Formats: sequence, C-alpha cells, structure tokens
Amino acid sequence: MEIGTRTSRQKKTNHWRRIIRLGLISVVSKMALTLAVFAYVYQLGAPPLSVPETTVMYSADGSILAEQHQGQNRHWISLEEMGQSVIDATLAIEDRKFYSHHGFDVLRIGRAAATNVLAGSKLQGASTITQQYARNLYLSHEKTWVRKFNEALYSMRLEMHYTKDEILEGYLNTIYYGHSTYGIQAASAMYFNKDAGDLTTAEAAMLAGIPKGPGLYSPKINPEQAEARQQLVLRAMRDNGSLTMREYEAAVKEKIVLYEADDLETGRQAPYFQDAVQTWLENELGISPAVVHTGGLQIHTTLDRDLQRLAEHWIKEELNSPYDLQVGFVSMDPNNGHVKAMVGGRDYGESPFNRATQARRQAGSTFKPFLYYAALKEGFRPNTLLTSEETDFVWDDGRETYKPKNFNDRYADEPMTMLQALAVSDNIYAMKTHFLLGFQTLADTARTFGITSPLRPVPSLALGSVEVGVTELTNAYSPFANGGREVEPAFVTKVVDRNGEVLYSADPEPVHERVLDPALAFLMTDMMHGMFEMELNDPRTRTAVTGQSLIHLINRPVAGKSGSTPRDSWMIGFTPQLVTGVWVGVDKDARSGSSQAAIPDSGSWGMHSKRIWAQFMSHAHEGELILPFSKPPNVSAVEINPLNGMLATDDCPVTRETYFLTGTEPTAFCTEHVPKPEPVIPGDPLHDEPRRLLDRIFRWFD
Repeated sequence: MEIGTRTSRQKKTNHWRRIIRLGLISVVSKMALTLAVFAYVYQLGAPPLSVPETTVMYSADGSILAEQHQGQNRHWISLEEMGQSVIDATLAIEDRKFYSHHGFDVLRIGRAAATNVLAGSKLQGASTITQQYARNLYLSHEKTWVRKFNEALYSMRLEMHYTKDEILEGYLNTIYYGHSTYGIQAASAMYFNKDAGDLTTAEAAMLAGIPKGPGLYSPKINPEQAEARQQLVLRAMRDNGSLTMREYEAAVKEKIVLYEADDLETGRQAPYFQDAVQTWLENELGISPAVVHTGGLQIHTTLDRDLQRLAEHWIKEELNSPYDLQVGFVSMDPNNGHVKAMVGGRDYGESPFNRATQARRQAGSTFKPFLYYAALKEGFRPNTLLTSEETDFVWDDGRETYKPKNFNDRYADEPMTMLQALAVSDNIYAMKTHFLLGFQTLADTARTFGITSPLRPVPSLALGSVEVGVTELTNAYSPFANGGREVEPAFVTKVVDRNGEVLYSADPEPVHERVLDPALAFLMTDMMHGMFEMELNDPRTRTAVTGQSLIHLINRPVAGKSGSTPRDSWMIGFTPQLVTGVWVGVDKDARSGSSQAAIPDSGSWGMHSKRIWAQFMSHAHEGELILPFSKPPNVSAVEINPLNGMLATDDCPVTRETYFLTGTEPTAFCTEHVPKPEPVIPGDPLHDEPRRLLDRIFRWFD
C-alpha cells in the first residue's frame, strides 16, 4: 500500500516536472523569438524621418493645376514651443498611453478588434501615435495585412531609435489639419493667427480634434461637428487628469473665434474642385490627406481649365446682386461623367463649403423631367392633354388635401399638351400626371436616373420638394443627353505614386449600362428644348416658356429645365457634349440671420442661375461642332399644333415639329383654324344669281 502511494506521488511529480519543463521551453523559445525579432528590427537601423515630396495635380490637358511643395505651409517647431495644452489635448484624444507603450497599445487593439468582429466591419482603428507617424512617413493607407505588418516594423524601429519626445514632436509637425495645412504651428496660424504655444486650452482641443477627419471636423467647414469633437477632446482631458474640473468648465464655456484671412487660398486654381478630388481620393482609394498633399503623387484630373475660367467669370459677372446669394455649379461630359468645371461658392476664402457637392437643396421643377419620362413609359405622348385648372388634390384615403399653384396663379382652364406643360412649367399638369401614375412611380424613376437622396412618395415630390445635391441632380440629366446610359461623376483619370507605380487608372472606354429607353430619352430631350421656343408660349394665360429670355443665346441643339423655390433657383441643361447645372440661392444656415431677413423670394433674383448657365454654355461651345442629339430609328416627327396636339394644317397659326414613337403619331388634323363658310346675305347678286339660274332650269324640266 505504501509502495503504491509512493509510485503515484512519483508519477504526479514527474507529470508536473514535464509541464514545467515544457513551459520553460515555450517561454524561452518565445523570448528567443522575440529577441530575434527585436534584433532583426534593431539591425535595420533608424528609419529616416523623410521630408514629404511635392504632390502635383494636373488638369485634363496635362498642364499643372496645383502643387503641394516641399515645406509649403509647414513650420517645424520643437515640442517645448508647442505648449502643454497642445500636447495634453493630442495625447488625450489620440493616444493616452503613448509614454507607457512601446509603439502598440495591446488593450486598445484588443478592444477595437472585438468591436469590429461584433459589428462585422472595420468600425474602429487602434493605431497609436507611433503607428500613425510611421504610416504617414513611410506607408500607404490601404487596409491590408501587409501594410499592417510593415507599419508594425516601422513603429518598432521608431521606438527603438528615437525618444518618445522626438516621435511626438515629429507627429505634431507633420499631421494634416485641413486646408492644405500641416503641422500644429501652421494650423495655429491658419485657424487662430497665433503661435501654437499661445493657444488656449479650448483652441488646442479644437485643433486636436481635426486630424481624425479634416473634411469633417474643420471648424471652417462644419462648425457644429467641430465643436462636438472639441467637447469630446476636453472631456478626455478632464478624465485623464490633464484638466481640473475648474479648467474644464472654463474651457467648455470659452467662445472660439476663428481667424478669417483675407488672402486665404489666394491664387489657388479651382479650389472647390481640388477639394472634391481629395475627398474622392480619400473615399474611393483610401488615400489619406497627408499622402495626397505630401506623398509625391501625380494626380491626373478631368478639369478643363478653359471651362473652369469661363464658369468663374460668368458667376462673377452675374452674381452682382445686392443680396447675399451663393452658387453651386458643375459642368460634365454626359458621355463619361468627367467633371470639366466646378464652383462651390462665390468665395473660397470666405467659405470653403462646397455647395456643388456638399449642399442639399430642394430641386423645384427640375424634377419634372423624371416625372414626364415615367409618363411616356406608361403610355403618355407629347401631345397628351390634361386640363390646367385650380385643383384640390385629395390623397391618403381622403385624409389629406394638397393644393398646388401655378406661377402668378395663371391657369389655362382648358386642356394643354404635356409638351407645352413642360415648356411653361405648369404645376397642375405635373400634379395630375403624378396622381395618375402613382407616387411611387416617380420615386422609382428618379432612382433609375441616379438620384440617391432620400425620396418620399408624396404629392409634392412631383414639384421637387426633395433635397438633392447640385452634382447629383446635374449628373441625373446625363442619360437624356447620351441616349439613356448611366454615368457617374468622375474627377480623376490616373494616380501615380512617388515610385512611378500606378495606384489608379480609369478605364479609357468604360461600358455604361443603359438605364433608359433611348427613344423615350430622345422624346424627352425634344420636349425639353421647348423651354427655348416661343411657339410654346401659352396665349390663354399669357405665360411665356421658362427660357424665353435665353433664346438669343441658343445657337445649337440644346435642352434643359429650370426650377425654383422661394430660396432656390436652378437651371440644368445639356448638349450632346456637355451637361451643366447651376444653383443660386440662400444658404440654409443664413435664413435665420438678421442680415438675411431682407432677402426676397427667388422671383427677384431667380434669373441669375439661367443667365450663368446660358452664358457659360454659349461660350463653352464656341468653335465646337454643332451636333444633333442622336435620333433612334423608332421615332418619327410630325408637324402638330402644340396648343391642342393635333396634326397641324396650313391654317394653324402656330406649328411645331414634334417627335413621337413610330406608330403613336396623332392622326386627326386640327380644325380649329379652318375658315368657316361665309354667310349668305339676301339680295347679294354674287349669291342670289346662281340660285335663280338653277331655279329656271328646274322649272323648265318640270
């Protein structure tokens, strides 16, 4: 019994000895592997803190559009000159454990990984300041394991060969703060006109929040989001002990006053377009702002500098209004989506907010072409008649009433054709069409054209109550111009990195999906030319076509539609070569301001958008071939009376050649203007004598 007990104890002892031995071997192996990795990384030497290279942006003709030069808008200062508030704010929001980790925050990585796994996406990052610095200096921002591995190696090398203060100093001198500004000193000067060391705690917190998303948290672009981000930074500083409660409360209450330089971005070509290019590079290619501006890239864009100058010139010429109006402008090639010119506001230095890509405004009557395309698809014809009259539209099972009005309360009180209704922008005709088709039909059709903004299937949708972007809505007209094919706005054709490697190259001959019936798109284009034809003026209401004032500037096949709300004025039109959209109006955040109270409705200034569009299109096509819109084989033209839609006769005072799907042309002739027989006047020899002669002949036979 005693021998068996000793044997059992001996087995247990041997078992634990084996476990301890294996554990020691594992620990020693891991330590050896770790030491080997560290030795390998260390022998690689200190990575150079390279100076950023110039990034060059080219216009479509290959000429230089912009350069971000080495050292441009960058001022390197020491950590001591930055001030403690800058350091504390940056560490609090970016990397609280910076001085205690060795380049990686293991717990932070674990939390981020768990969040990403649960969410099923890459919602959170876990990069330390060292990792961000390594990425900005040496690597791209693509989300791959190879890049992560290289980032880890560079982070280890930085930690091995440079002190924490050197790494933090380099980071704060190279990080991007928006508006082509790098480094905390340049950012302090640009946003507050002071040195970094003189920033208040609130100002330092504001700047510390920007690098997370310069386009999103810049107080010059999005003040509300910038302030929310600043408050987050201040709370982080309070929570980690950088601020006392009293200091925190004082910083929260401090009013931030931004510096508005008169010469901001002076001389910069097409600044709103450049910002749109950078946003596209970030969102579509995953290239960070720092790499865009200092990574030695060659960015080939779609911009036509001549067209850009034309756009800027006519905007300046036409927007001489005494009212504080803004503008959004974009001109594109409808065949491939290439953006040729873009203006996002009257003055970039005053407001870098890009109204061509970022603003959302009510579309007004520019939404009607989508409605009438849907109507053609459902069997309507250009000469389909509906009565324009004051109407109360009852919907929602009788619970709601909608009563739209025509401009100046003018109604024909008679049937009118769809062709004329579009030309004079009759709201009653549009609303009756909307009710006949069903509200969802217009919403679905607008999606077909590429409208991505939220759409509510309600009566007012037919009159453009939806808020859309200028570029979004302008691009939606491209299928009308190109025979029904879908295109996307394009800003960049090629991107080459500092080593000559092509990071992106657009397909020179992309295949665009056909989303519209080419014949119906052509019929709509024909009808949309009507806004420039005086033949379509409505004599019953003395209402002129909406483009009458522009007719003298039209010298080629062109089509379009205008639209307005009390605070918005639109004009979108196209040729086979170019589609251009112009919005002029009052900024949303300016409506409640006292300076805006005196601005009247768009009826007083609504012509600006039309004139900008017409002058630009007229001069943009100088020297270009006059091209017709491509006519499909299954459409035919007939002369009609545009007031009643019937086949015209020589007696009709107004006629128009109008296209129909072959086989759907009208067959009845207009009889409204045929001369009536003259009445017989008793005793008139011209009428009585022939009758007397016949009477004598008949009596003779009797």
